[in-house]
Amino acid sequence: MVAAVDPGRSKCGLVLADCSQGEIKDALVVLADDTRTQLERWHQHTPLEALVIGDGTSSKAWQQQLQHLAPMRIVKEAGTTLRARDRYWQIWPARGWRRFLPKGLQLPPGELDGIAALVLLEDQLPHPLTWSHPPQQGPGLRTVPAR
Repeated sequence: MVAAVDPGRSKCGLVLADCSQGEIKDALVVLADDTRTQLERWHQHTPLEALVIGDGTSSKAWQQQLQHLAPMRIVKEAGTTLRARDRYWQIWPARGWRRFLPKGLQLPPGELDGIAALVLLEDQLPHPLTWSHPPQQGPGLRTVPAR
């Protein structure tokens, strides 16, 4: 299992994936205070082989806090928000009349931090990951306490 973190000061995007199977297991947006707890829970359930962390906001502090979990790869975070928006619509295509709107006018209903973490991870892989059972549009990608 590999986890990716889109770090932030108040919240972080997290994704857990089985890269050998090409499958996303979970994606969340958690409060910054809950980030370490969530990653440790994932690690206790299935040991993490690697941790991918974006080099953006407060990345250095997160690197220090999380260095004990797994080997880390620090990746460039530039442009991930726009790419996360595009990736969101690939996972959850617009429906109804919204599908006729230009992509630039479509705003995802949920927070994009979890999808940004996914984009950071997929940048390191030769192919996009799949989600066998993605959460319904949005609910799994709103800020939640660590679970």
